[in-house]
Amino acid sequence: MNRALDRGPQTPPLLEETIGANLEATAARHADREAFVVPHQSIRQTWREFNACVNEVAKGLLAAGIQVGDRVGMWSPNYAEWTYTQFATAKIGAIQVNVNPAYRTAELEYALNQSGCRLLVTRTEYLTSRYREMVEKVRPNTPNLERVVYFDTPDWAELIASGQSISDNTLAERGASLSNTDPINIQYTSGTTGFPKGATLSHRNILNDARLVAEACGCTEIDRVCIPVPFYHCFGMVMGNLACSTTGATMVIPCPTFDASAVLEAVQNERCTSLYGVPTMFIAELGLPNIGDYDFGSLRTGIMAGSPCPVEVMRKVIDVMNMSEVTIAYGMTETSPVSTQTSADDSVEHRVSTVGRVLPHVEAKIVHPETGETVARGEEGEYCTRGFHVMLGYWEDPEKTAQSIDELGWMHSGDLATMDEAGYVNIVGRLKDMIIRGGENIYPREIEEFLYTHPDISDAQVIGVPDERFGEVIMAWIQLETGASVSEDDIKNFCRGKIAHFKIPQYIRFVSEFPMTVTGKVRKIEMREQSIAELGLESVAQTRTA
Repeated sequence: MNRALDRGPQTPPLLEETIGANLEATAARHADREAFVVPHQSIRQTWREFNACVNEVAKGLLAAGIQVGDRVGMWSPNYAEWTYTQFATAKIGAIQVNVNPAYRTAELEYALNQSGCRLLVTRTEYLTSRYREMVEKVRPNTPNLERVVYFDTPDWAELIASGQSISDNTLAERGASLSNTDPINIQYTSGTTGFPKGATLSHRNILNDARLVAEACGCTEIDRVCIPVPFYHCFGMVMGNLACSTTGATMVIPCPTFDASAVLEAVQNERCTSLYGVPTMFIAELGLPNIGDYDFGSLRTGIMAGSPCPVEVMRKVIDVMNMSEVTIAYGMTETSPVSTQTSADDSVEHRVSTVGRVLPHVEAKIVHPETGETVARGEEGEYCTRGFHVMLGYWEDPEKTAQSIDELGWMHSGDLATMDEAGYVNIVGRLKDMIIRGGENIYPREIEEFLYTHPDISDAQVIGVPDERFGEVIMAWIQLETGASVSEDDIKNFCRGKIAHFKIPQYIRFVSEFPMTVTGKVRKIEMREQSIAELGLESVAQTRTA
């Protein structure tokens, strides 16, 4: 039997250097090429100028007393300061903690305390997010947090100014003392126990994943990559920023948070050759009434990832947006994030109907969910992967780490997949009940635990139901306490401001009981089937994805 086991090629060799050393080399090699364009902040920098800004921030952090291994939080939408901080923390060996800009007080407090952040970089506010207010609310309960730098106030200039006391040699010495296997980044992924887990990634993890993802797109220093995906997620900071810094390509940051028109204007005005996005973003762009007015002549490639990619959307991206070499990538935060990707020279059919083959230096296998035996090619099973890209572990949580990474180093994804004879992987479902809403990974348990805090709710079960725009959205089945009278709006209002907007249930159904197995387990599959029928979502549920 031909087993569903595959190994990527062993070339090109892996980079065995730190992110800081790699940036220095890129800045020397492409000093006068454009590196960083942020239209919404009127920033345009060469690699020499960009690297100089990163060094200023790195020195400011050194002057603030940040040591190797200290945690520095970053809580903001996509602003230039986010990227400077990303590279600056890497240069001094601090561990950047990515805080989702949609987080509210409960989630912020948990992330700061679980990671032990000493310093937080953020804004005072953005749209409806009052970051300063939320920080002040949780600060009494975050004893490790010594300093907050609001980069849209004089705080930022003060941080930079304080770094003038640090010499270039001191910064270089710090960089030279680092190992590429050191932890450099903590990213919180929603947890099945109700609390997010901090996936901890090294220089080696994310630098190499970024480079190999860029190579699959055929990316070089002449490319200009439009990055509308959020930096707090691997898609933005690794596949976006780091992929550009390893190749010398230009980072183009079109907007702080996704805006379809701003993205396409940046693509047109900056002559971008590559565009990233989750399917939701591409659907919004294709849905613009003036889509035909934009000039896509410069576009060649890009990446669609983050959630299952509808086949028809991929075809439209190729046909309408001129992205003839667009690729699909698959992975998870715990794998830095990509483990499989289609390549620019794959057939259109492979690029619209699979998530590609394993990256170089990566192994993958499909195993029987119960026995752990590797299944035959073509058979369904759990996707597992091993290699340089697998995280160091969950921050200060060896028990959860051991549940995800087995004793042989295989990361168990919880995703159901198949692998064909040529090694192409197709994701067909999930073992876990995780919901992926427009690229956001959401575990029902986390929302259920929050809903339990409502005084009139006796029980709650959360599922994902199909959605044309987001792929999936959240639905809550709720049992109320006897005699309670609560409306759908009451539940949604209870959630607002306390949990991230994307975790608030779109659909709410009040029930007296849940479908159960004979052993007393809630049958979420049956709940989902009933909900699809009652909401009239059958046609959406049939949408083909890779």
